[in-house]
Amino acid sequence: MYLNDIHIGKLIKTKVQEDSLHIDRICDYFDCIQSMIEEMYTQKSLDCDILMKWSKLLKYDFFRLYSTHLMLYASKAQKPKDKTSLPVFKKHLYTTEIIEFVLSLIDDNIKTKTQIIEEYKIPKTTLYRWINKYQTSK
Repeated sequence: MYLNDIHIGKLIKTKVQEDSLHIDRICDYFDCIQSMIEEMYTQKSLDCDILMKWSKLLKYDFFRLYSTHLMLYASKAQKPKDKTSLPVFKKHLYTTEIIEFVLSLIDDNIKTKTQIIEEYKIPKTTLYRWINKYQTSK
């Protein structure tokens, strides 16, 4: 799955189907009618509170899809000029899913190492470390 175009409603519907979750239970959880749930499945984006409820109900972190997208497709992080009271996150905290995704691009000849380094701003040494660590263990 490529995370450059996230349609959250479709992804939620897929997870509901995988878990064989009955619509009555979903409607009870959201305190709404079936047509409202079906409408959520068609939405490309959802309110954060609703997405949090879906994440709890399905025991799946849907927010991580967006975090992963930011790590892969956002421009290179810059140091903030002004101090902020908000938490500051390091951009380059790569999850196992991201590493597997990047390595699959190389394995499937979808992108070259150079393309990955340039497009995703992954340091060359980091990419080669992943290749040595994860591809030799397969």
